[in-house]
This record gives sequence, structure tokens and C-alpha cells, in this order.
Amino acid sequence: MGEDDKMPSEQEGIQIQIMEEAGQIDVPLEVGNTARTASTVRESAVQLQFTELHSFPAIECLPLDEVTKSWELNYREAAIFLEEGINNDKLTSHPSCHEALPAYLLVHNKWYYALDFAASLLLILLTFTEKPANPLFRLPVGVHSSMELMALVIVSVELIMKFRWVGFKIFIHHPRSMVKALTLLIMIAESIVVLVRQSSHFRVTRALRPIFLLDNHHFGGVRRYLRQVLQSVPPAIDMLGLLLFVILFYSVLGFYIFGSNVNDPYFSTLQQAFISLFILLTTANFPDVMMPSYAVTRWSSVFFITYLSIVLYFLMNLLLAAVYASFSSMERKKFQQLLLHRRKAAQHAFRLLLSRSNRGGITLQHFRGLLRNVDPSRTYREMYLMFRLLNTSDSGIINLNEFYHIYDVLDMKWRIRNEEPFWFSRLRSRTLATMAQQVHRLVTWTFFDYFVCLVIFLGGILILTRTAAISVHMSNPLELGVTWETYAFVSFYALEACLKMFGMGFHVYFSSGWNCFDFAVTGVSLIGLAAEILGQWSFLVVARHSRILRVFKLRKRYRDVFGTIFILGQRLLCAGIVFLILYYAYSIVGMELFAEYDLTNCCKNSTVEANFRFENGSSSNGYYYLNNFENVISSYVTLFELTVINNWYIIMEGYAVTTSQWSRIYFMCFYLTIMILLSIVVASVLDGFMFRISYKEQMTKDDEKRLVEKTVTLNAEEYERLLAVESAEQLSKGKLWHNWFARLRKQEPFRTLEETTLDLPDIRPISVTFTGFRRRTKDVLLSFMYKDEISCWMKQADHEEKQQQPKNSPSKRVEIRQRQHRGSGETNSD
Repeated sequence: MGEDDKMPSEQEGIQIQIMEEAGQIDVPLEVGNTARTASTVRESAVQLQFTELHSFPAIECLPLDEVTKSWELNYREAAIFLEEGINNDKLTSHPSCHEALPAYLLVHNKWYYALDFAASLLLILLTFTEKPANPLFRLPVGVHSSMELMALVIVSVELIMKFRWVGFKIFIHHPRSMVKALTLLIMIAESIVVLVRQSSHFRVTRALRPIFLLDNHHFGGVRRYLRQVLQSVPPAIDMLGLLLFVILFYSVLGFYIFGSNVNDPYFSTLQQAFISLFILLTTANFPDVMMPSYAVTRWSSVFFITYLSIVLYFLMNLLLAAVYASFSSMERKKFQQLLLHRRKAAQHAFRLLLSRSNRGGITLQHFRGLLRNVDPSRTYREMYLMFRLLNTSDSGIINLNEFYHIYDVLDMKWRIRNEEPFWFSRLRSRTLATMAQQVHRLVTWTFFDYFVCLVIFLGGILILTRTAAISVHMSNPLELGVTWETYAFVSFYALEACLKMFGMGFHVYFSSGWNCFDFAVTGVSLIGLAAEILGQWSFLVVARHSRILRVFKLRKRYRDVFGTIFILGQRLLCAGIVFLILYYAYSIVGMELFAEYDLTNCCKNSTVEANFRFENGSSSNGYYYLNNFENVISSYVTLFELTVINNWYIIMEGYAVTTSQWSRIYFMCFYLTIMILLSIVVASVLDGFMFRISYKEQMTKDDEKRLVEKTVTLNAEEYERLLAVESAEQLSKGKLWHNWFARLRKQEPFRTLEETTLDLPDIRPISVTFTGFRRRTKDVLLSFMYKDEISCWMKQADHEEKQQQPKNSPSKRVEIRQRQHRGSGETNSD
């Protein structure tokens, strides 16, 4: 964005003020979809249509109400464009006319988002109450089916409203909306049937309920991650086909080689050979599957060694490499598409904020009107600083190239940059300020951090030694209780946290992830001490030993690992949610197929009989009968055991013997799905780790700071005018509120900026500098990593847009006006 801390001249500041406070009627240059009535919208019309207001009369003859209404519609529609850019929503779902706007606004507010999320979550939770269910949570059929129908009606509101604002043609060509609509119709019909019959039936379609949760606004990140997963599946499917072909080839070969051995049950038939080699892919039955043929001839080991070498060590790693390559390219492509999508949304918003008197850019007045609709909580100061930050040309209006950076400033938090950045520099009490300064020096001292790590390390050694000693002499370790060193170490950690919070300040202390981790561990340990006094939950004190992770931070390699975890935090959370949804779908199918079967003492005269044996008081019970699908909770546990792979085939064989041989298809499909999904998750972790290594090599601390911090400097006159406008706004809110706020400010233990200035007699501040902060997200870092590519993408997009635009289009006229405005500005400066 160029230099953002230039000192504005007095003429430029006056120019911005004139543009804001002129008070004259300023007519919008164009209006968008929401200014058109439904009667003017044809089925064949372009969805995003801008109309230049040639029909407006002279400015002095315009009715003020009409102009104000037009501007408010433009502000609101421009804010909708920006929100569509932020949420990565397709611009084809934009409201098509003024009558469609209420429907759009109804379902695009935080209250409906919360209601839709509650209804979608209720549909998921109803699975715990439906048959088969744990008796503790089971509800009558009429109750849970009525709740399901109510939740489905709430979810359907969004689809009905969307059909209202986008129209029939756009709706049927939106895949996600059509899938949701078809699923909704099926589930409403099934819910009505269950409610009428008062009994449930084979309802495997309940596995589709997570579709409603994924379509919720709050799950936008999960949707994007799931879309990236689905886009990475095709290369995995190709490798999976090759993998299955090799398994089939070795199955035929193994049947002909080992099928004649009557003592080898693993290759007795072609079907059994394929199943045995499929299980061998997971190594769960190795070397058992080899031993019968190995007993006949030692050369048979060549068959199994070559099979595992090809399938497990080559093709599986090749599968991971293919998924990683696809995932990395998708990550780059996704960032490019999001950037260009936001650019297009910003273009549409920009056109709605141009006026007849300022055809080359956006004035402060209309910029404030936009932000009032985007984020009503923004103050005048924040809006003004955001405007000044975007207006790098200091022209008093924001041109299109400057407006493209609107997404970089929307989430910024602003504060005055003091010469003394410490919190205690503005304390009224000099004694307290001096104490805080000395504590700050102590806790920021390098050797203090080393000393804390040494204490943590010694505490870990002490607990390890004591645990090893008591494990020999005590049967129940909890009988020892909390010892003296527990009180000593927890007290030391609590003292360290208090000193750091006092010396650094709460904001600086909790801005560090490690400090938040230390505070949480210390808090849990203190709760454990209190619980020990009450005689309960004393094991919580052991949580203090997790602080030994801080010792690993001293080495750079471990810092890279922990840094990767912080970068991938949101992505790993999305991956966890995808896993839970996958488990949910397979749990529903598993309960519908296997809930009625009891595996206790099943599988007589089979190779897995011992695993399902149960006798009261016997120590040789197999306990595998507990792995079942009798309810949702048991199904999740069983599926997790299948994910771990170890001895997973025993569960599969148990149901194959009890139900049908075809039941193996369920377990094999689950394994293949999990294998592909885990490969994609591993690929995302590798991509994140390589990304962190790359940006650490290319980016210095100063570069990273410049990405997340921006400064704006105001001269004295500009700052005084800013304070005057803020005071006027406070007075407009009510005199009682203004007086109460002023009285509260006087009772603060901190000196205000005005009081600090009054301490310097006869000295007037020349300027005031504000600093804007934004979060360090991966998109922010990618903007630095791909800065050269971004420049090429923008030039290519400009070239394509110029070729697509007709010469007399409104966008072409806007571009010509901007060039004319820049040319006149350069002439005036000359």
C-alpha cells in the first residue's frame, strides 16, 4: 500500500474536511440491483446491473429524501458486496432487485445465523435420542420426530428466502442449494411418516443431516476445507485404483500358489485371498497370514516381502506424494481465486460509492456510510483512520486501486502510539509506575526465562523420580496426595504469572500464546490444590508438569514445530470437524445395519472366536463383543478403533460371521475413506510446515511487523478536528451519558493523552500517530509470500477486464474519469 505514515499537509487535511462537511446534496453516480423494482428485472437480464442516473434533474431541484434514500441503498448494497467478498459467496447470489433485499437481510444477520446453527445442531443431537439409543437419552417417537420437523422448518427458511432473492434459474444452478433442498425434502417426508406411524424405519438418510450444519454461516471455514479435500480426492482415487489392482493381482497369484495348502485358511478361495491381502495392507494380520505357507517353504516369504514393499512402502507413499502435490496446488489456486473474487466484489462496491461531484473516487462521507453498514460498532475515529490509511495518495478521495485494500483495514484495532509503549508509563502513581518498571525489567530479562525453564525442568525430574519410587511401594498413587513440592512449584508458577502480568500488562501478557498456556496450566493446578483441600480431584495438580513443553521452545526446531501448530490451528480444527462428520455418517449406517446384533460369544469355530468369548469371572474374556453399534457413542468408539487399524479385522470378521460376508464392504469402505482423508490431513500438515519454513527464511521480524501494523500520522489541526467531531457525537447521544463518561474518565488511574500534553507547558504537539493492528493470519502471510505473483494476477485481471468491457460501459467511463482526475491533480500540483 506504500508509505502509510506520511505527515499530511495542512491543505490536504482541509481538503478532506471540506469533502466531509460541505453539506451540499451529492447525487450518486450509479445505483445497483437493490434500487430496481422487480417489474424492471427480466429473466434474461444480467444479475449484477448498474444504472447511471441520467434521469435525475438538476441538483438544486432534487428532493432531499430521494437522494438520501438512494445513498442508503447504495451503502447497504456496497456493504453486501464486501461481505460476499469476505465470505467468498458467489456474486450470482446477490439480491436481484429491491423487493429481494428484505429476504436477503432476514437470513444474513447474526440472530438468524445463531438460530440456523441451533436448529442444525439439534438435528445432529437428536440421533442420541432416536432408536437405537442409550436408555438415558431415549425420547418417545412423537417427541423427537416433532423436534426434528420443527428444526427442518427453521432450516428451510434460508432456502425459501434464497429462492426469493436469487430467482429460479440461479437457484437450480447452485449445487449446494440444490443438494440441501433435495435432502430437506426427503427428511421432511421421512419425519412426517415417522410422526404419523409413531415408529421409526430404516433411516439411513439421517447420515445426511450434517449437510445443514455445513451450510451454516459459522462453518464457512469447514466448507472451504472440505471443498479443498474433495478437490484433492481425484489423484487419490487414481492411486487407489492402482493399489486395488496390485492387491487383486497378488490375490490371484497367491490363490494359485498357496490355495492347495489345506492348512492355510488365508488363501483357500479367491475371495479369502483378496480379504487377507487387503488386511495385510494395514499390517494388522502380519506375520500370521504368512506363517502357514512359510512353514511349508521358506521361499514363500518372497511373495509377502515383495507385496508389502510394493503396496505399503511404495504405493502408499506415492499416494501421499500425489495428494500433497494436489493439495499444495489447490492451496495456491484457492488463495488466487479468493483474492480475485474480493477484487471483483470491491469493484462493484466502489462503483456504488461514486457521486456526480466526485466521479474519480470515494469521499470520507460516503466511506463512513459504507462502514456504518459493514460494522455499525465502528467509531468516527476508526473510520477516519481507515480512510487516511487507504488514501495513500493524500488526494482526499479513495481511488479504485486504493479501495482494493479495503479488506486489509476492516478488522484493524487502533490505538495511539506513545513514546513509552509500556502500560505503566501513564500511571498517576509514580511509586506504582516505578515498581512496575522494575518488574518489567525482571520478567523481560533473558536469564529470568532461563531460570523459569530450569525450575520447570527440575520439577519434571522430581515428579518422575518420586513417581518411580512410589510405584514400587504403593498400589494406589492417589493415596499419596499433594506433597510439599507441589505447593512450592504451583506457588512459584503463580508468582511468575502475577509478576509478568504486573510488569507487562494484561494485554501484552495474554497476546503471547505461551503465556496463555502457562496461565491455563497454573489455573488448573490451583484448582487442583483447592480440590485437594476438599479431598477430591487432586490429580488435577499433575497438570502443572505439562509446562515442561516450554523447555522445548528453547530449540529452534521445536519452535518451528509449535509455530506450525499455531498456523495450522484453524485448519486442524476444520479437519477434526470433518472427521466427526464422517464418523457420524458411518455411525448412522452402522447402527442401521448392525445395531440388532449381539457379538457376545459369537463366531463359533472361527479364527476370532476367542476374541468374543465372555464368561462371568473368567480372566480369558476377549472383550471384543463391546465393540458394537448399539448407539451413537458406542459406534464412535468402534469407528475410532477401526481408524487405529490394530486388530481392526477382528471386528470386521465378527460381523461377517454373525451377519453376512457382504458386511465386510462397510468396513473396507470405511478404511479406504479414512486412509484418503488421513493422507490429505498429513499433506496439509506438511504444507503448513513447509510454508512456515519458507516464510521464516524470506521474512524478517520487521517485515512481519509491517504486515500486521500500520501507522497513520495526523497533524495537530487534524487531530483537534477529530476530537471535536467525537465530542459532538458524544453530545448527540445525550448530555447525561456525556457527563457520566467524563466523570468516569477522571476516576481512572491512568492519565489521558490530553493530560499528558498539559504536563508540557507552552509545548503543542506537532502530530499524533495512531497504530492499527490486525491478526497475523495465514492469508496475511501469503500476501507477502506471493507478492510478485499477486502483482501478475492483478495485471492479468486488469487486462482481461479491459478486453471484456465495451467502450461505452459505465466501468469504462469510471476508468476514464479516474485518469482525468489524476491528470488534473498532477497539473494542479505542477
